[in-house]
Amino acid sequence: MSTSPARPASARASALAEDLRLLVGRLKRRLREQGDHDDLTPSQVAVLLRIEKDGPATVSSLARAEGMRPQSMSSAIAALEAAGHVRGTPDPDDGRQTLMSLTGACRERIRAGRAARQDWLSRTITARLTPREQDELAAAVGLLKRLIDD
Repeated sequence: MSTSPARPASARASALAEDLRLLVGRLKRRLREQGDHDDLTPSQVAVLLRIEKDGPATVSSLARAEGMRPQSMSSAIAALEAAGHVRGTPDPDDGRQTLMSLTGACRERIRAGRAARQDWLSRTITARLTPREQDELAAAVGLLKRLIDD
């Protein structure tokens, strides 16, 4: 068997992919620690962010969008409603439907959580990286953007 030049490059890419995946996971956990989502499940956070992004929605449309069973989504919405994060109002186009939307308190919680995560990351970059390293990080961010751009 001969080893082609592509083999080492493939192994390097695979090792980089593993390192990046692990690093991004750790970064996500650290950022999560800075926010205020400790009492919410990941699926509840996903629902809140979906409503924030797409606007008011029915439970069934949220279930489809999140790939969940309607019964599971109903449970998630009930918990979010009980916690004061979402509220339901009649759909003006179809009174039989209820549109779920974020409460003002929830919007503020999301905003404050993002601000806390942004502040932590900004302070950490400033404290731990030299200006040259910050330039290198900026270049790496550009490369990461290229990986995910369609």
